[in-house]
Amino acid sequence: MAEFRQKKVQSMLQKEIGSLILSGKIKDPRINSFLSVNSVKVSKDNAYAKIYISSLNSGKTLDKSVDALNHAAGYIQVLIGKKLTMRHTPKLTFFADRSVKHGFEMIRKIEELGV
Repeated sequence: MAEFRQKKVQSMLQKEIGSLILSGKIKDPRINSFLSVNSVKVSKDNAYAKIYISSLNSGKTLDKSVDALNHAAGYIQVLIGKKLTMRHTPKLTFFADRSVKHGFEMIRKIEELGV
């Protein structure tokens, strides 16, 4: 039962954070709407959440956006707390996820080899 709740919380956080980024409610010029929430990992007690963010932009832009999101994590947590029906909102930590960009690069290299 706890695993089901954990997955539900992860899904809700992913959806809400994605919509906050897309809607522009986080008013920081370093955060653009091209960011994507790849995955969310919540601790077993729902006290902490790791949010993995990706972008097709360059690495420095992604790093600046992740820094801005970590700076605004408290504000984002408050906004999410108002929308979700949870007793405690998890403490949010954002990380850059470059797996999508690396995947595209690998596909491009394989196509160049003609395989």
